[in-house]
Amino acid sequence: MKSTQQLERQLKRHSKAARLESWGRFISFSALLLIVAVVVGIIGFVASKGIATFATNHVSLWDFLTEKTWNPNIKDAHGNPEVGALPMIVGSFLITILSAIVATPFAIGTAVFMNEISPNRGAKILQPVTELLVGIPSVVYGFIGLSVVVPVTRAVFGGSGFGILSGTCVLFVMILPTVTSMSTDALKAVPRYYREASLALGATQWQTIYKVVLRAATPGLMTAVVFGMARAFGEALAVQMVIGNAALMPSSLVAPASTLTSVLTTGIGNTVMGSLQNNALWSLALVLLLMSLVFNLIIRLIGRKGRMQA
Repeated sequence: MKSTQQLERQLKRHSKAARLESWGRFISFSALLLIVAVVVGIIGFVASKGIATFATNHVSLWDFLTEKTWNPNIKDAHGNPEVGALPMIVGSFLITILSAIVATPFAIGTAVFMNEISPNRGAKILQPVTELLVGIPSVVYGFIGLSVVVPVTRAVFGGSGFGILSGTCVLFVMILPTVTSMSTDALKAVPRYYREASLALGATQWQTIYKVVLRAATPGLMTAVVFGMARAFGEALAVQMVIGNAALMPSSLVAPASTLTSVLTTGIGNTVMGSLQNNALWSLALVLLLMSLVFNLIIRLIGRKGRMQA
């Protein structure tokens, strides 16, 4: 009877492996809760600060999104502060879309070369170059743009050299590694038998790449492009150094302009917490955060559509 009770206690006792597994689950769950709490805290903090412009300072949301004059220190003829964010929103979208348009062909072409045309040589030469571009700090890109891109733009197109075009050239190089890396992963995910079946039916290598591989990898390629756009939309330092930082509606690609991030970085340190000027900048940060969430939502929708097609 006694031995039976001892055996029962031993069977019910948790082994060392079971205890380690319980601790692992606890740590993982705690880390997950911490990440969720940090994300919710950031969104809540930025939202509370950004909404203060409309709730406390009684600025019209419509005027904030549609007016073209940004000067929170001055009030217009009707006594309303001039906090029109439309020039920065337009500038951010322009520079993001243009940089994505320029970077996409280069990124997909590089990915095709590394995966389909010359995998061995491409991996040895282009992969290290891509990884090197990822590791370069934003301030270095900004200095290169300020020293090279801006003078070339000034010499070729006239004007000061600062503007959307210079920012597009800098951002194009910055997002190129991101789009290239994700495009490479998308092409690698295409099953090998797709290529074999196409070649067996008499298609050439280029026909197989264009009509089979790229079409099968379209959701992944679209995800890469949108991810690159999200990266470009949130870039601050490099863009600030070459865009001109003029809170004006972009009249041309070579005219000084501004983005949400450039206005934030130049103005947030020169305002008093709780003032209208500070709250207006937090409202810009809220717009930037919402756009980042929209980009992430688009990425998830594209990925879900790709899995459904697969």
